[in-house]
Amino acid sequence: MSDEMNTPMSAEPTGVASWFSIWMEAVTKPNEQTYVKIASSSNAKASTAFLWVFIGGLVNFFVVSLVQGAIMGQVLQGFDLEGVSGSGAGFSLIAAICGAPVGAIISVVFFAMFTGVVQWVAKMFGGTGTFEQLAYVFAAIAVPFTLISSVFSLLAAIPYVGACFGLLGLVLAIYVVVLEIMAIKGVNQFGWGQAVGSFFLPGIVIFCCLGVIIAGSFSILAPAISETFTEINQGLTP
Repeated sequence: MSDEMNTPMSAEPTGVASWFSIWMEAVTKPNEQTYVKIASSSNAKASTAFLWVFIGGLVNFFVVSLVQGAIMGQVLQGFDLEGVSGSGAGFSLIAAICGAPVGAIISVVFFAMFTGVVQWVAKMFGGTGTFEQLAYVFAAIAVPFTLISSVFSLLAAIPYVGACFGLLGLVLAIYVVVLEIMAIKGVNQFGWGQAVGSFFLPGIVIFCCLGVIIAGSFSILAPAISETFTEINQGLTP
């Protein structure tokens, strides 16, 4: 232990180049100590995490918009609508350029909300971490996956090959969930049970709340819907 403490620590990389080393470490060295090290870095700030998520969301939304526009163009060409498909391609490019920043901002908002709720639950379980630490580690894990997903979106547009990349994307998504649970455990210094609960409990609560809202809305609207269908049936009856 004393030898480890006396070993001089290498200087942390700085600048944009350091981002990739942190991301690679987060996704290729899946252990608790990795995330403890990342969270304890002097660069572990929420602002940096939000910037990473914004960049990842910007790239992902831009690529996905272009791919969807290309697919739509192929569909229109199948109906012999070449002129419409050409204008559709131009519209998809404009939508990608204008819509990507909006999508990236939405990604940051949802990322901050999810991280805040997870850390709040982790605190209830006795966690010792902070929102900034968890956001920094979460972003280091999630952003590389987001960029890889953008590449998969391009490859998924290839006929007969897209299904393979869709399946690989699902495997990577599961891997990211495992890493984030491990990150919660490392940042908050508690057991696996608390880490799993901190990650899934917010989703379960949100799902249940949405279910109650949907059920309540349906029960309120059901009489009006039933009356509407009754009037339609009466109007169709000769």
